[in-house]
Amino acid sequence: MSLKDNILTDKLPKHIAIIMDGNGRWAKQKGMLRAFGHENGAKAVRTTVETCARLGVGYLTLYAFSTENWNRPKLEVEMLMKLLINSLKNEVKTLSENNIRLNAIGNLDRLPKSAKKELLEVIEATQNNNRMVLTLALSYGSQEEIISAVKAIALKVKNNIISTDDIDETIINQHLYTQNLPEVDLLIRTSGEQRISNFLLWQIAYAELYFTPVLWPDFSDEDLYGAIVSYQKRERRFGKTSDQIK
Repeated sequence: MSLKDNILTDKLPKHIAIIMDGNGRWAKQKGMLRAFGHENGAKAVRTTVETCARLGVGYLTLYAFSTENWNRPKLEVEMLMKLLINSLKNEVKTLSENNIRLNAIGNLDRLPKSAKKELLEVIEATQNNNRMVLTLALSYGSQEEIISAVKAIALKVKNNIISTDDIDETIINQHLYTQNLPEVDLLIRTSGEQRISNFLLWQIAYAELYFTPVLWPDFSDEDLYGAIVSYQKRERRFGKTSDQIK
């Protein structure tokens, strides 16, 4: 019996975010180079994206490359950028066939020109798809995102476009990279690490957190189903009491 049979289709998380961790360790366990892990991690991405779309998840955000990842060895960064380009070229047809729209958040200007060009082309090619929004967090750091939002808001206050009294959650949301995305309901992190790593710090304020020891290249449909089942068993109170929710 699959865990899928335990999923309540009317209580699916609207927005799932995933920290895809463990590619390097997966490769090391097999005596292979880290590049081998990243290549197999890309296969797990395809499986997860297609499964989320079939289930009816509206938004899926994947932490693909952080601002801190630029500090990795130059050859590994170059390999990751090439893998990004190849994946985008190979997956544009699959995205279109599955009616999935591609989105991206982060400091995209830091990407190599070829990677950014390919990314924007796929975003444009899938812009009218409406089954699910797949967001890639690339060159993304939540602290940098929040700093950028604060600066933009401060400039508007300085130019008398808004007043300090206008600043609330809505105003801040409007200045984040994720302004067109709903708040995260379920955050999944693979590989057994239990930290957020500068990912969507504002957007996960009330998200349910799910940590699994499974390394990302081994993350399967059943692992995803297990995370969703765990999410559905939790009581989301948003600051209220259990009695109020009931």
